[in-house]
Amino acid sequence: MSDLFATRDWTATDCPGGSREQASAWEAPKDSTLVDYWQFFSSFLRNPASVGALVPSSVSLAREVIAGCDLENAEVVVELGPGTGVITREILRRINPKATFLALELDATNAAKLQRRHDGVRIYNESAEHIRRCLNRQGRKRADYIISALPWGNMGCKLQDRILRSVFGTLSEQGKFTTFAYVHTRWLPTAHHFRQRLRKHFAEIATSKVVWKNLPPAFVYRCS
Repeated sequence: MSDLFATRDWTATDCPGGSREQASAWEAPKDSTLVDYWQFFSSFLRNPASVGALVPSSVSLAREVIAGCDLENAEVVVELGPGTGVITREILRRINPKATFLALELDATNAAKLQRRHDGVRIYNESAEHIRRCLNRQGRKRADYIISALPWGNMGCKLQDRILRSVFGTLSEQGKFTTFAYVHTRWLPTAHHFRQRLRKHFAEIATSKVVWKNLPPAFVYRCS
């Protein structure tokens, strides 16, 4: 497949409207509570390798993640690793009410709280390796969008491979996969392995500008 992955020079010019210092303040989700932050931090303490950050994603990052997704016209959308639901809320604000939306969350506490908060959404306490199993339970075979907040840099290479095979195997022919990575992990061997696997599975890979209003700063991969 063609390799359209491009590296970027991560400078303050990637952040519109000001310097890196001005832009780096974390933008907390307006409808999040201290309970959400404690829930997220507790998840980190329980299993830091599967969480990857100390606080939930910012609104700025959540909006950048779904910026390239035509959710209004999607029939099936899957979210991987919703955590406390910051990206989930942005998806639900834009998705077609008739669409099938489901999320896979490995942390049982987070999954239960998300299910109570979003009663009409099916939250599966499952590994992201089992996308097909969860889609089958919804009477679906393929997804138009798979949106991920999984901490790829913290994962072993074999787990990355299994999840990406699951993603690629369940996307529709025109489907798109969107995920993000933290800037400070770009030089880790696992991050390099992840980029190689994206190149293997997807014909087109685009990267966003750095979202400095996130802790830690992050950028988005858009794959099709």
